[in-house]
Amino acid sequence: MTAVSVLSVVSELYPLVKTGGLADVAASLPPALAAEDVQVCTLVPGYHAVLTALEERSEAHGFADLYGGPARLLRGRAAGLDLLVLDAPHLFMRPGGPYQDPSGVDWPDNAWRFAALARAGAEVALGRAGAFVPDLVHAHEWQTGLLPAYLRAEGGPPSVMTIHNLAFQGRFPAAVFGTLGLPPSAWGIDGVEYYGGVGYLKAGIAMADAVTTVSPSYAAEIRTKEGGMGLDGLLRQRGDRLLGILNGIDTTVWDPATDARLPAQFSADELTGRVVDKAVLQTRLGLDVQAHSLLYGVVSRLTWQKGLDLLLEALPTLLATGAQLAVLGTGEPGLEAAFAAAALAHPGRVGCVIGYDEGLAHLMQAGADALLVPSRFEPCGLTQLCALRYGSLPVVARVGGLADTVVDANEMAVASCVATGVLFAPPSRDMLESALLRTASLWRNHELWRRLQGNAMRTDVSWQRPAARYAALFREMIAGRAA
Repeated sequence: MTAVSVLSVVSELYPLVKTGGLADVAASLPPALAAEDVQVCTLVPGYHAVLTALEERSEAHGFADLYGGPARLLRGRAAGLDLLVLDAPHLFMRPGGPYQDPSGVDWPDNAWRFAALARAGAEVALGRAGAFVPDLVHAHEWQTGLLPAYLRAEGGPPSVMTIHNLAFQGRFPAAVFGTLGLPPSAWGIDGVEYYGGVGYLKAGIAMADAVTTVSPSYAAEIRTKEGGMGLDGLLRQRGDRLLGILNGIDTTVWDPATDARLPAQFSADELTGRVVDKAVLQTRLGLDVQAHSLLYGVVSRLTWQKGLDLLLEALPTLLATGAQLAVLGTGEPGLEAAFAAAALAHPGRVGCVIGYDEGLAHLMQAGADALLVPSRFEPCGLTQLCALRYGSLPVVARVGGLADTVVDANEMAVASCVATGVLFAPPSRDMLESALLRTASLWRNHELWRRLQGNAMRTDVSWQRPAARYAALFREMIAGRAA
């Protein structure tokens, strides 16, 4: 098997900078690819947390002026990964998040901040930034969407564009185009132009050698008018180069048998520790400590996409079954306020933590009996993979990666010993309430519930199979370019 070198370009990276699952994927896929003889170097922006963590650093390349100031590429290691860091203080060394200011408003120069990231990636790929010259470039999300355009314009190596969530597209006014350093031919329906403006993700989809997304079902859904969010025509056009590859999780980080974040560890063969973790979670969320109560967990962005408004509507049904609800997340102010109000209205029954805490997220997976993911659409989802690993049975909408990773506990699946959770469709209040009632019925059958937990915890949610598929795709792209 021929060794392959890949430049992965991404805007966030766990545990250094994280707003969602993109950061987890960017951190956990490279080690899995190493087992396939694919060596990955990851290019990330020089946020404060990244530069602080960077070790063994050396300067690989300099820019006299990169969108308003000097910049340099640093080579080093952090979080166990081989990194290139775009050290551009005028673009990335600022308070707030990677995309928004401290008040939650998008940075007004995001178009140029992430054009700079793509431009730096192109310099590396074209062999202008030191000894590392990759065989292939792997771009992630809209923040790197211009990278395939730069490579197409300058004859670089093949590129793969991965869509993690089509809802985030990176759309900017047409005036931005003149600042990007792309040839005039890049402006058009087959390039970066998108409804009269500049579309960063659209550019990546149109100009990459291959496009992937994070589950087979989502790859099918985004080809439809309902799921394509304006890009369905282009995605159908690129259908022979569009592939859905499921995400995995880092099963060393997410391992209930060794997880130091848990009050008590456990395994599929010995679940006693889950009783302890549930009691600790109930205490921490202000819930009544009752082992017999079915405890639902939510670890999520609190948004319309995630269907959390449906959960609020279905809350009376959930409570009527005698269940409890624990919520961890942040997002839309209205939903944050509504869940906080629900916790005040139902003390001991509903608990809510607005924000994000990695340790609490682990405890939620270990202590909740079931995990709710009522998403209206879900490219893949990682939280249900963690839930499977920890024996928290997923109760999920039958969309995207949720449909691909959870086996519904219907009669035949239970009889065949393959069921791992509860699925419902369509994502609506009525169908969610039906799923809650069905889950409550399963909970009352203690022997069956334990069997379902065993099935869930023995499900392979690692990167092994997805990494093999990525490696095969990368080699196919490289061989095709050479031919």
